[in-house]
Amino acid sequence: MARGLQGAFRLARGDADGLALIEASPEGALRSFWAAVLCLPGFMALRLIAWSAAAGPDGGVARALTAELIGYVCAWTGFALASLLVAEAMGRQARWPHFIAAWNYTNVVQYLVLLLMTVPVALGATGAVPNALALAGLGYALWLEWFVARLALGVGGGRAAGVVVLDLMLGLFIGGLVARMGGL
Repeated sequence: MARGLQGAFRLARGDADGLALIEASPEGALRSFWAAVLCLPGFMALRLIAWSAAAGPDGGVARALTAELIGYVCAWTGFALASLLVAEAMGRQARWPHFIAAWNYTNVVQYLVLLLMTVPVALGATGAVPNALALAGLGYALWLEWFVARLALGVGGGRAAGVVVLDLMLGLFIGGLVARMGGL
């Protein structure tokens, strides 16, 4: 796992050689799902920051928390399964374990960046600066996912962008369900 995280941080700097540190086997891909456990506190922190900015969830904290946790698991595993189908459709199924392992590990970096970008909001800042930071964090996360998809799947920029759009669409769909189930 340490090598996978090292690789993710190198990829996060735009260093394509970081991919070589991430295990490419199906077993390595399976182990990389421990990144979801590492990201869970960051995910919860982001949810709590969002709830505090909106005066809490309307349906109650327990209901919202349950819905968010279910959504977290569904989004993480749902993208893995959907991306496998996309990789197969592109003739890149042999490269999918490496891609999903890199995607899992770079999610750790993405959560760290998004948390850093939301610190001003957590401290009560409003206006253009926190919004710009949030937008910059989101843009960086999208770029990193595109970069990983392009490298790990060995596809062009357009196909890599399609993988990112798939993740976004799935995330929006699950996010909408979570909001409805959680009374948000």
